[in-house]
Amino acid sequence: MNGVPFLTARSLNLPGIAHAFFTREGGVSEGVYASLNGGVGSRDAQAAVAENRARMASAVGVEVERLAVPYQVHSAEAISVVEPWEPCARPRCDAIVTATPGLALGVTGADCGMILFADAAARVIGAAHAGWRGALNGVIEATVEAMEALGARPDRIDAALGPCIAQASYEVGPEFGAAFRDAGEDGRFFMPSQKAGHAMFDLPGYIAERARRAGVGRFEQLGLDTYADEARFYSYRRTTHRGEPDYGRLVSAIALASV
Repeated sequence: MNGVPFLTARSLNLPGIAHAFFTREGGVSEGVYASLNGGVGSRDAQAAVAENRARMASAVGVEVERLAVPYQVHSAEAISVVEPWEPCARPRCDAIVTATPGLALGVTGADCGMILFADAAARVIGAAHAGWRGALNGVIEATVEAMEALGARPDRIDAALGPCIAQASYEVGPEFGAAFRDAGEDGRFFMPSQKAGHAMFDLPGYIAERARRAGVGRFEQLGLDTYADEARFYSYRRTTHRGEPDYGRLVSAIALASV
């Protein structure tokens, strides 16, 4: 163990399952990426990202080659995996599930929701990246359905949402609310902002609602705002507001212990 710090969810402290919501602390990256940047798509030194990911993999009990993180595209696509892939062959999707022992699933984020799932009885796990678009289009439901195909039961699934942008930090324009209305959603996850025509969007609340619709048995939120807590978290929106050239990516991971 290298002692890299991470957060956990009470609901996922389950026998035979390891999980971690990593912060930006405990790595080797420098500058805007300091220090535990897990983003292979960032412009950080790739040797630093590789070392950071090795530390993350060790924390959940696998070799780095056994940590599977997809190429995320803000989709509602969930796939089942039985073995890790080569770095050049990452699938383009936003959720992955498995029943393979000794395999860790990871997703990255820097304001978007990172959700970890487990049905301990069926020994099926999942990880999903849910920004507003993925959540609206059904990535959470797709994750649950993919887990069901492996023997999980929705009412037995424990799911936890890690650090993500909070409503108080997430101002959106009128076109954003229109996309939700066009999809048949009501306005309860929006509250007026101080800027005319704009609103504050409750991404964590909306993710929780979609998990409820998917039939998830227990859902937990860590309740931590990536935008507001610069010491612990990267934030795409904070970087954009400051005009910084790039940003680091957080990683959340879950693994089934080998039997």
